This record gives sequence, structure tokens and C-alpha cells, in this order.
Amino acid sequence: MKAERLAIEEVVLVTPKVHGDHRGFFVETFHEERYREAGIGVGLRFVQDNMARSTKGILRGLHLQEPHAQGKLVSCVEGAVFDVAVDVRLGSPTFGKWVGARLDAEQHQQLWVPPGFAHGYQVLSEVATFAYKCTDLYHPEAELGVAWDDPEIGVEWPLEGAPVLSAKDQANPRLSAIDPSSLPQWSR
Repeated sequence: MKAERLAIEEVVLVTPKVHGDHRGFFVETFHEERYREAGIGVGLRFVQDNMARSTKGILRGLHLQEPHAQGKLVSCVEGAVFDVAVDVRLGSPTFGKWVGARLDAEQHQQLWVPPGFAHGYQVLSEVATFAYKCTDLYHPEAELGVAWDDPEIGVEWPLEGAPVLSAKDQANPRLSAIDPSSLPQWSR
């Protein structure tokens, strides 16, 4: 596997080795030792796996939990998405910055979104199935959301028209409107 640190170095794009022949393919989607060596999930453990299916134009995000921050190892197992991580850790040198990557079922890449980052994705294909491993359980009382179109963050979504959002995502505030005591703290 190849692990590439993105412009925010804690976010890692993983390109696995794909073994294929006329019968299909095999991909190793997680190997604890190799992922830890790449800086993924160090000091954490994965405790919950999730899967979501959506159609073209759906935009989910930007989501996080605080407390109970979740690190997420995300992938697209059917179709294609544009995946985004936004650093919302108070005091971080990259606070309010974002990185994104196209994830699809052809390349089998994964994105490591560390705890303290807001996460979201836009479906690019007719249908996409999105899978992710989490380092903490889902806690609805700890949910936080940041506006997907916050101009101070400036995510460059590859939109073709208006995205389809949940009512909850439509109501997410800008990052600057969130009480700072609700946000995760950056630590070295």
C-alpha cells in the first residue's frame, strides 16, 4: 500500500495494492500494523464500521462529534464520491482549512480523517456506497455540523447544480458561529 499525506499532513490518502485477474480482484482494506506504520489510527482503535448508500448529487456533511471525536477511515466501495476533511481543532495551525480527494470503487483508495476534523462527501456517480471505520461509537448527543458551503472554509465541491442535503445539513452553521468551547482542541 502507498500512504500519501495531503496538504494537511494528518490526513492520509491510502492507495492499496489491488490483485486482479480474469476472476476479479482482491484488496486488503485494513491491516493494523501497516496502517499504524503509515500514521493511521495511532493510539486509537476502530470500534464501529458503517456503510451508507446515496445517489448522484447527494452531499453529506460536514459532520463531527465532540466529545467522542471519531477518526474515520473512509472508502467508496461502489461508484465515486468527492470526500472532504476540514480541520476544526482550535489552536491547530491548519484550523478552518480543508483537503479533499476523489474516492471510487475502481482505485479502492481510502482517506484517513483524524479525530477533530469535520467530514463530508458529495456523490459523483449515479449511486455510491460509502464505507467507513470509526475510532469511537456514534453518540447523537455529541453531533456537530459545519455548513458545507461555509465561505470562510471555501470547499471547492465539484457541483453540477444544487446539492441534495438533509434538513439537518441545511441548518448547519458556519464554523465561526459555533461556540469555541464546543470544538475539539488541538494538541501536539
